[in-house]
Amino acid sequence: MKLKNFFLLLAFAGIFMACTNDNPETLMEDVPNDGVITYQQNVKSIIDNNCISCHAAVPRNGAPMSLVTYDQVKNAVQNRGLLNRISLNNGNSFLMPQGGPRLPQATIDIVSQWQQDGLLEQ
Repeated sequence: MKLKNFFLLLAFAGIFMACTNDNPETLMEDVPNDGVITYQQNVKSIIDNNCISCHAAVPRNGAPMSLVTYDQVKNAVQNRGLLNRISLNNGNSFLMPQGGPRLPQATIDIVSQWQQDGLLEQ
């Protein structure tokens, strides 16, 4: 009887352990706060971790602009198609970061929500 209970417990544990969704395409780098998305709290770290290597104060590797300040990133979203460039599929030559891989969708969603929330700085 104890052996039967052990196997039953083992089966339930296996079921619960298998119920996870750790898809790297949907995991978030930075968890946004429950309120409005802002540059300082949510977007700056995304840009710093994924864009600054080329879009530094002095752009490198053929980057046409710097993405160091709030105003530069805001301008890139409003006028230079930054959100479209990071949303392209892997393999597209215009995808940013250049050469890919594409940022996780949850990270792109943070930038998109920032735009929808009015591109707030603080």
